[in-house]
Amino acid sequence: MKRYSHLATRLSALLLFGVLACADIGRAQTHPRRSSIGEGTPHRLLFVGNSFFYWNYGINAYVERMARSTDAFAGQPFRGILVAIGGAGLDWHDVDSYFRPQVGSYRVGRTGFEPDKFDKPFDAVILQDCSQCPVHPQLKPTFHASVRKHAATIRAHGAVPVLFMTWAYADKPEMTAQLATEYTKAGNDNDVLVVPVGLAFARSLAERPDVALYWVDKEHPSIAGTYLAAATVYASIYGRSPLGIPVTSNILDPAVVTYLQKVAWETVNDYYKR
Repeated sequence: MKRYSHLATRLSALLLFGVLACADIGRAQTHPRRSSIGEGTPHRLLFVGNSFFYWNYGINAYVERMARSTDAFAGQPFRGILVAIGGAGLDWHDVDSYFRPQVGSYRVGRTGFEPDKFDKPFDAVILQDCSQCPVHPQLKPTFHASVRKHAATIRAHGAVPVLFMTWAYADKPEMTAQLATEYTKAGNDNDVLVVPVGLAFARSLAERPDVALYWVDKEHPSIAGTYLAAATVYASIYGRSPLGIPVTSNILDPAVVTYLQKVAWETVNDYYKR
């Protein structure tokens, strides 16, 4: 009986953590002015960030599989490319250099050499800062300056900038509201769409604490965490529900996948107040 009592207490605490986190989010964040990426449907995405992006084989691969498995992209070329530096802040990246013609111009794999079929490097660039940079006393100004600089560079190359709101550490739920505030402010200041991944994590933890979103370090994402992040990116950029997108891996339980798809879609609609 003691073991079951302990389990019930732990689950209750986790649920309370989720509720409080959501309450803090509502008080702290400002409303995003931009709720869509604008005209057009991006077929070529560049993800710029750090290990939060490349963990679990790369978030770009998850988003690409989602897009390729839907009717909206049937028969059309689609590409998700990742440039990541472990532990990097946005100021570490030379985004202008990523628009060189060589970047992403081909693939080499089991099927051999596959040249690029696109007429320009990228349609949209998703930017992600280090996990604490947007809220760190010393690095917060650098975060906002980097967003401003990179957004201008991306637009100069004819692409659309997008911000990826990161999640709180598992043992520091107060980071959720802090990160939401800074990412939303940066998005509003630069007219950039913000993908509310951190809010999706908080919602999932509040509703289903049994779905593990973190790796053992309580910072990096588990497979489920990366999938939730990818589904939130898909829902935000394309304005389409990820519900019903087929499971392409046997690592996650199909019921968990459906749940994560639902969380992503609900979070996006709540954040943009659609």
